[in-house]
Amino acid sequence: MHFRTENRPWALITGASSGFGEEFARQYASQGCSLVLVARRKDRLESLASSLRSKHQVEVIVEGVDLSDLESVRQLHQRVRERGITIDVLINNAGYGVHGGFQEAGLNDALGMVQLDIASLTAVTHLFAADMLARRSGKILLVSSLLAHVAVESFAVYAAAKAYVLRFGEALHREMKRDGITVTTLCPGLSDTGFAEAAQIQVSPLLKLLMMKPQPVVKSGIRALNAGRISVVPGLPNKFMALFIWASPRWLHQAVFAKVMSPKTKSNLQGGKAS
Repeated sequence: MHFRTENRPWALITGASSGFGEEFARQYASQGCSLVLVARRKDRLESLASSLRSKHQVEVIVEGVDLSDLESVRQLHQRVRERGITIDVLINNAGYGVHGGFQEAGLNDALGMVQLDIASLTAVTHLFAADMLARRSGKILLVSSLLAHVAVESFAVYAAAKAYVLRFGEALHREMKRDGITVTTLCPGLSDTGFAEAAQIQVSPLLKLLMMKPQPVVKSGIRALNAGRISVVPGLPNKFMALFIWASPRWLHQAVFAKVMSPKTKSNLQGGKAS
């Protein structure tokens, strides 16, 4: 099946097989964008790609890549360039989260988060931003978390990794703006993406009230990126929590988040990986 793509922008989305990544693919396809979908689970990507091609008549390329392998990231970038594809929008969404005490988790889990959430995100951004800078145009959305704003018990490495993403994105926003590149960081709160189940988080009634569906989160991120904003926290409850973090002493907001985010039992430590 062939589609006309001459004047259609290309969006590359990492972690596109589920959660926010899948929803970014759906919303950009509905806008007529051509897509490069990247994730480990190629079978799920193929199914999504087939659906999007049929529904929206857009070109979709599937790349089954383990982004935690930096050489695979370089090869992905090279393949995209060899195809003659110009990436106009980069959605850097792939991430890995483990819930539980720092010493309860294995060292591989902790380093896995550092590798995917920090090193790989940095590598993907560096490679594709270089192409954007060469032509002085492009948009980059980095997916962080509301937890980037606060150190949270049982999410020590994850929160720290997402804090890196937020500060990294804020710095790049100013640095690249003068060269025609928009960099925006999206900081969602707990959302209905399957992460809570994968990480064995017992969702309290309060968390259920705060939990957002992927659609409005992604819509908020795209809107902020198009508006050239430095960052965005989607949803009024999450905005209130961000304000509370900013306005309150650390001991207070850390205690509140520890109470809200900690399950009753921590015996089963598992991770949720965006892929």
